[in-house]
Amino acid sequence: MTDDRAGGRGRGLIPRIVATPIAPLELPARVPRPRPIAREVLASVLPGPGRDRLAQGEVLVVTTGQQPGLFTGPLYTIYKALSAIALARRLERAGSGGVGVGGGGAPVVPVFWVAGDDHDFAEGNHTWFVDSAGDLTEIVLRERPTDAPLRPLAREPCGPEIHAALERLRAGTPDSEFKADVLRWLGEAYDPEASLADAFAAALNALLAPRGVAVLRAYDHGVKQAAAPWLLQQLAVTLADGYSPVLVEASQGRDRLRREGERAGAGAGAGVGEAFVTRRSEERFTRAELERIAREAPERLSPNVLLRPVIEAALLPTVAYAAGPAELAYLAEAAPLYDALDGGIERQTPVPRWSGVIVEARVEKLGGRGPRGPDPRAQRAIGAQCGARRHARDRKEARREPQARERDDDTQDRPGARRGVPAGPAAGARAHAGVVLDPLRAGAARCARAGGGAVGGRSVESLACGSSRSCWPSR
Repeated sequence: MTDDRAGGRGRGLIPRIVATPIAPLELPARVPRPRPIAREVLASVLPGPGRDRLAQGEVLVVTTGQQPGLFTGPLYTIYKALSAIALARRLERAGSGGVGVGGGGAPVVPVFWVAGDDHDFAEGNHTWFVDSAGDLTEIVLRERPTDAPLRPLAREPCGPEIHAALERLRAGTPDSEFKADVLRWLGEAYDPEASLADAFAAALNALLAPRGVAVLRAYDHGVKQAAAPWLLQQLAVTLADGYSPVLVEASQGRDRLRREGERAGAGAGAGVGEAFVTRRSEERFTRAELERIAREAPERLSPNVLLRPVIEAALLPTVAYAAGPAELAYLAEAAPLYDALDGGIERQTPVPRWSGVIVEARVEKLGGRGPRGPDPRAQRAIGAQCGARRHARDRKEARREPQARERDDDTQDRPGARRGVPAGPAAGARAHAGVVLDPLRAGAARCARAGGGAVGGRSVESLACGSSRSCWPSR
């Protein structure tokens, strides 16, 4: 859409992007030593310029990641990848002269960690888009039965339902010069035979590889094989809730492990004859059996959300991680797990991903009176968006199965993450939001005084601070 500055007819049609930082930007103060990427890890990276750079020898990486989602999932997934690109470029430039970050001129490669171990199908089975009427519309691939095993998304196929999902996207989106290419791009990745994780990785690779991102399938055999020894070391660790940070795929799907006979906080040491019991299925695994799984089927072992960045730092020379607000909260809790590995692993620096609000022209009109007063179409637009978000939140709560606690073990960068948002990032984002919300509040009040009533029965804050993941994914 263009701005017709000559005639003024197109003025204001281009959406305005307002940054809403979730935390202050602090660049890494310490840099790990550049090193080559292990061959088996490199084999799990999808083709592209990023993988080519990783294969050149000693490198550093800036990582980010996300659980798989339908049609690339929440918009903040892309924000995280773009943040990693920008940060890697900045750090590499800083080291190009042989000083500072960049390891004396070592390449700094952005890496996207596709967390296909995640088993939360209720998070990955749907997406939202803005339809031809300007309303938010949800597409749900299918629901998983509440008593079904919690399979990793790397083994959850898109299935024949993906055809209907693509058709809904095609029928619901307005025509544009981009539509055909977008549908082709997503259709090629989201194939019925592909797993949700593989489809997600393929779509991201097609979009981001030309920009230098190395898309790493962290669930692939090569990565799992390389990670297995590190995971076995973490069996000696017991978290405050009494469980290990290592999960095993058992008869009820991905499951947490508790050392046999141990209570929360007991902290008993590991031993050759020790055994572990899964939380849901109550299956018993000796350490020898877990070691055999690590050798023969390493895909069955995986880190929980606290251990994931530790394994990432063990496998990759990671200088920084582009993190969302939930990750900024819990990454600090992972500190003891770095020291639990042989020799210790240097922690990567968490750096806040970019966050912003896309303000449509019809919404921004609420912030100004204009020659004809409040715009009723803008009122309806906000009302529809707020109603859709309220419906999405209610629907999500209604479909949470009894295994919600297990799903929450893998919360990564999600609105309403189990550990919450730290006061700093939350306060920072909402303070910056005043740039957008203050004029919208005033405009909404004028609409109400003019007889328009409440804005969709909700506060204007819900436009930016609701369950939307596309406008303000900072909760």
